[in-house]
Amino acid sequence: MFGTLGGPELFLIFVVALIVFGPRKLPEIGKSLGKMMGEFRRASNEFRSTIENEVEAEKIRESMRIEPPKVEPATPGAAEASPATDYPDGPEAAGAPEPPATEPPAVEAPPETAIRPPENAPIEPK
Repeated sequence: MFGTLGGPELFLIFVVALIVFGPRKLPEIGKSLGKMMGEFRRASNEFRSTIENEVEAEKIRESMRIEPPKVEPATPGAAEASPATDYPDGPEAAGAPEPPATEPPAVEAPPETAIRPPENAPIEPK
């Protein structure tokens, strides 16, 4: 709308400010205006760096997030004969040891972070 300010425009603004504020107030106004601009620049740079740091931290969190492996429920197998039904007095009467209790295998949680080798690293046999 206004374009850039050249030398004549700046000179005109300075003359009007000199007439309005006087020669004694003008240096103080310039000094306070410079301080305000510096403070605004510092605050905007700090805000920008905070946003950039948060975006970078979110990217790192996304790259480190590992999907846990999907575990399918155990399918029931063929019905096995119980040792208690094979012997009327129970397995102890036949001298058979107590069968171990069958529990589903424990599923370990994946580690929080995974260390990945660089993409161009050669694969070494174990």
